[in-house]
Amino acid sequence: MHKPEAATPLLPEDQTLCEAVLAGERRALAKAITLVESSRADHRSRANALLRALLPHTGRSLRIGISGVPGVGKSTFIEALGVWLVEQGKRLAVLAVDPSSSISGGSILGDKTRMELLAARPEAFIRPSPSAGSLGGVAEKTREAMLLSEAAGFDVVLVETVGVGQSETTVAGMVDMFILLQLPNAGDDLQAIKKGIVEVADFILINKADLNPQAASFACAQWKSALKMLRTLSPNWAPPVLTVSAAKKEGLEAFWKEVLRFHATLEASGEFEAKRKAQATRWMWNLIEAGLRQRFCEHPAVKAALSNLTASVESGHTSPSAAAHQLLGYMQHV
Repeated sequence: MHKPEAATPLLPEDQTLCEAVLAGERRALAKAITLVESSRADHRSRANALLRALLPHTGRSLRIGISGVPGVGKSTFIEALGVWLVEQGKRLAVLAVDPSSSISGGSILGDKTRMELLAARPEAFIRPSPSAGSLGGVAEKTREAMLLSEAAGFDVVLVETVGVGQSETTVAGMVDMFILLQLPNAGDDLQAIKKGIVEVADFILINKADLNPQAASFACAQWKSALKMLRTLSPNWAPPVLTVSAAKKEGLEAFWKEVLRFHATLEASGEFEAKRKAQATRWMWNLIEAGLRQRFCEHPAVKAALSNLTASVESGHTSPSAAAHQLLGYMQHV
């Protein structure tokens, strides 16, 4: 019978790091996230040991995902909400994912410059990370960074996605509640329903309502009408549509009351705990699939045959299924 490998013990320096994270030190949290994001094999081993030690101290934060098309004002909204939460006595962590260039791999990482007021507050922690090509508009280690932030004692963890592609559905699968920001010009935005984006939203917020209150009110009515055609994720919760103005700090308190009502509603029904359990299991399988793909691509026989087989498939001499079957066959004795 195969015995599981013994857990890697914490190195003395990582034990010190663990204690500093639990003490809520922002510099230590940043260092821990950097360790978790590293692709080096020795760093991955240390990161796993650190996460294992900190895991019992996670799970106490509200996890909130925020997305929306570029230009909708995500960073402005997060800063306004964050400052307001800090003033209410909360500690806030923001995990902001910037899009990476598909050509250079570089990322702007400008969220700290866009959230100057929030970044200056000692009760807040802002961590910009490049998406580095990860599907879903969230960095590969976003969930681990979220757990580290919880261990550091932050009451609320906000995850801002890049707002493109699969970002909405991916981030919705790792947070307690998902917020979709929209602009007042509802006509075009309502087309998003066809893409399934709105189906995973727990809240719809019409931002920049101050620019055109009449248009914002009309958009709000349109969204409420449209949402009636969709099946809700929870039988106990109908996603509300609210208008806010991040620039003028309007609507934040009303929004947060809805957040607390959402949390209380799902907790009372048992859905809150069930959702987190399902998300943890799903994330495990995501990591398994990613790991298997990596091992597959690194297999010597696969690497040796992949180029020729790919060319053969492209030229029509080999069917995709036959090529896949041959390549997978190399993994039978792994």
